[in-house]
Amino acid sequence: SRINTMLNTGKLAGRTVFITGASRGIGKAIALKCARDGANVVIAAKTATAHPKLPGTIYTAAKEVEEAGGQCLPCIVDIRDENAINSAVQEAVKKYGGIDVLVNNASAISLTGTLETPMKRFDLMMGVNTRGTYATTQACLPYLKSGNNAHVLNISPPLNMKPVWFKGHVAYTMAKYGMSMCVLGMAEEFKKDSIAVNALWPRTAISTAAMEMLGGEQALRSCRKPDIMADAAYCVITRDSKSATGNFFIDDQVLKEAGVTDFDSYASVPGHDLLPDFFLDEAENIDPSRFGQQQSQSPAQETPAAAFEVIKSLITEDIIKSTGGTFVFDLQGENAGKYHLDLKTESGSAGVGELPSGDSADVTMTMDSADFNQMIKGQSDATQLFMSGKLKVSGNVGIAMKLQTLMSQVKSKL
Repeated sequence: SRINTMLNTGKLAGRTVFITGASRGIGKAIALKCARDGANVVIAAKTATAHPKLPGTIYTAAKEVEEAGGQCLPCIVDIRDENAINSAVQEAVKKYGGIDVLVNNASAISLTGTLETPMKRFDLMMGVNTRGTYATTQACLPYLKSGNNAHVLNISPPLNMKPVWFKGHVAYTMAKYGMSMCVLGMAEEFKKDSIAVNALWPRTAISTAAMEMLGGEQALRSCRKPDIMADAAYCVITRDSKSATGNFFIDDQVLKEAGVTDFDSYASVPGHDLLPDFFLDEAENIDPSRFGQQQSQSPAQETPAAAFEVIKSLITEDIIKSTGGTFVFDLQGENAGKYHLDLKTESGSAGVGELPSGDSADVTMTMDSADFNQMIKGQSDATQLFMSGKLKVSGNVGIAMKLQTLMSQVKSKL
């Protein structure tokens, strides 16, 4: 028979699990998995009031944890503030008597190049990802030393040193790898104390609110649900802490080793092609044509110039109003050249060359002309190209994401 989930075993009953960034997404999914065992869950996150675009607060997550069978302590914590971290740890110890497991899940992301990353954004990523993980672990360690089968689990990637994982977003990579370096060092440092320190990373993109903001609803179809990370995390933190330490685990591999054989239940859309996550070798050379159906095209529609004529014919007042941005496509390769798309001024425009106004574009997209053709045919989308390193976006990423609607209309016309 096919096993399609990791069942709860009760091993975390009465144990205290401290999770950062658990008001939504992967962190909340891990919290709920632990709750089903009857664990005491400490939610340390900064969302105390509802965000206009992101669902969930520490209080709504706490309610779900208690409904799932756990005890919960929601704490307002900005992970960059060690005083807030220490206060939450002390509250947890006072309420539950100690800390047995720490999950460093809180993370900040900005997939931007060096010139497009303001120092304020750099400091945010380093402060949340690397420093926040270090500070939270430091604050929990005195209690983990006397914990029951103590574990630290960082939601961070294997330390893959290939340049492709640095070139497009070096600041983000440094910040995530800082979390992974904590695993590398602390696993050895605290082995004598029987504290396991491991990393866990998803094989594929995960359908979270953050992923939807990065890639839109279309990207979510190529994702797995956060449950796969929750089940894998549960597997890791219930292992013997004396023997399972210093590992960089991948979610589905952990579950395969635990006996799970059917992964369709974890897919957002069962049977849909999955998008490999960052930092894994299999994601390095994604062929975007794997995503979506192949379509036959007439030779005239293979050139970017012809495509921009189609795009121009589709510009409407509504699209200009909803997008409000200007774009330059800097295409490389066989059909190299620059093409503009104005979805900001009153009538809009699209065609060969820079913007007719002479202004700088809000967004510049650099890619191979063959990849551009695949994108407008619907054989891949911008998110897939971006995550495989084949598309570089500079400028206002928020405006870039608004192109999805127009591109879906172009696809139907080609």
